[in-house]
Amino acid sequence: MQRRAFVSSLFLSICLLSAALMGNLPVQAQTLDVDAILHDPDAPAGGNPKGDVTIVAFLDYNCPYCKKSAPELEKIVKTDGHIRLVYKDWPILSAASVYGAKLALAAAYQGQYETVHKALMDLPGRRIKEDAMLAAVKATGVDMGRLQADAATHADAITALLRRNLDQANALGLEGTPVYLVGPFRTSTLDYEGFKQAVADARKKQAGQ
Repeated sequence: MQRRAFVSSLFLSICLLSAALMGNLPVQAQTLDVDAILHDPDAPAGGNPKGDVTIVAFLDYNCPYCKKSAPELEKIVKTDGHIRLVYKDWPILSAASVYGAKLALAAAYQGQYETVHKALMDLPGRRIKEDAMLAAVKATGVDMGRLQADAATHADAITALLRRNLDQANALGLEGTPVYLVGPFRTSTLDYEGFKQAVADARKKQAGQ
């Protein structure tokens, strides 16, 4: 069953950040760093790096809704051509979710994050085990020797990125996956038309309409 999409302004979060900096809000609001959410140098990104709209996707590889919306998100990014996509691995559902996130982020060091991301998203179900995730990654043809070496060498950096993603989700008050920040809006939409409308609304907002 498709969850009802909702849209709420991220501008509220930006206003909260401004208020926090002036000392008018509690500590949790002060943890919100909009630039870090949009431009974390370690967060994998896809689409058009010079796109006029950024989509930030908070996802879990055991989330059935994330899996359902994944091809729709991929479609809007490809068909639009002017969207920058930032991936936020937010593995909150199980230990296997954390394992999958670490595999994908390790693959980023050989430029294969999206390859592994898609393979993990394509696995059906909501209780995917670690061995199934590993098999799916191996089937992509990525260099597993390098992936394992990068996972070990960059273990601290990967863990730190996952912690930053968690902190950002908490600062935004997110309660579950998936969540997509589309320009100045937040949505859990699952279909292409929903993404298309959110992107159009973001462009109108950015243009001051």
